[in-house]
Amino acid sequence: MSDKVTKEDVNKVHKLIHKIINDGNQVDFYFEMKDFTGYTFKGFIEDLKVDKSHSSDYGKMAFVGENKLQELVTKITDFFMKSEVKYFNTQEKEKAKVWIKL
Repeated sequence: MSDKVTKEDVNKVHKLIHKIINDGNQVDFYFEMKDFTGYTFKGFIEDLKVDKSHSSDYGKMAFVGENKLQELVTKITDFFMKSEVKYFNTQEKEKAKVWIKL
């Protein structure tokens, strides 16, 4: 993820979520947040809708970031999600991949 997440970005991920679920798997996420600055308003609303409708389909969420804002986004996500959510700094990318089992 970089810059701001838009509604279109969320819709692309939503299609992938359905493919994973239809294949009979749980959805694990690996997010590398390079230059990530948040969401557009429509992107945020769409993300809330998708997460609400699929929260029971989610497994682990690994967030790899480079600053305190990105760490805060991870903590907020963790508060609202039933999934295991963990933040890793950019030097811990490989550790995040092992944790998420990529």
